[in-house]
Amino acid sequence: MDLGILLLGGLAVIVAALVQGTLGLGLSLVAAPVVALLDPSLMPGGMLVLGMVMPALTLAHEWRHIAWDQAGWLTGARVVTTPLGVLVLGWVPARAIGAVVGGVVLAAVALTAWRLEVRASRRNLVLAGAVAGVSGTAASIGGPPAAVVLQHEHGSRLRATLAAFFLIGSIVSLLALAVGGRLTSHQLAYGATWIPALAIGFGLAVPLQKRLKGPRLRQAVLLLAGLSSVVVILRAAL
Repeated sequence: MDLGILLLGGLAVIVAALVQGTLGLGLSLVAAPVVALLDPSLMPGGMLVLGMVMPALTLAHEWRHIAWDQAGWLTGARVVTTPLGVLVLGWVPARAIGAVVGGVVLAAVALTAWRLEVRASRRNLVLAGAVAGVSGTAASIGGPPAAVVLQHEHGSRLRATLAAFFLIGSIVSLLALAVGGRLTSHQLAYGATWIPALAIGFGLAVPLQKRLKGPRLRQAVLLLAGLSSVVVILRAAL
């Protein structure tokens, strides 16, 4: 293993876990671009390993607040479309997939800011989960669609529901990549090595969780989803 990649990636993971531990998402926004820059071959498996462990930490802390119906519709739709994500990864570059999803999410965020009401209806939950099944598996971008749909939930419920969605979704995506021959020991090794950094970031986030709530939390979630979309679009263009 390259020590420089481990250290720089580890720092990015600490910051990413701090963000996601506070807002409910952000791991891919902060860490994925850094990891992809350090070693593109670590994507998406390396990030999916972290994407499996991070929600497990959140659920251990806030599992009582899960909205099971919302998590169920999101996760069910993601499981159904995950195999499509593996197939698409063989046909279309991950950056292109990320750019399309990023554009859709960015448009949703913009419309929401322009007074469009995006609620956690069954239809919206299924749509967000289906999009995440493809984009989360192929490009490690599965959180923003679900976050936009759940934007009106209070802090603990938002984080716990997203965590349940991320945990099951990441496990399914990792299994699908393994079956499709696109998960390497190289990705797994680096992902596992960064788990202590993930735990440090989460520990730093816990005291901050009660400070962001109500409109401030919603604004922060939408801002993060929008920034995530801009990042993946720029990565595709550069």
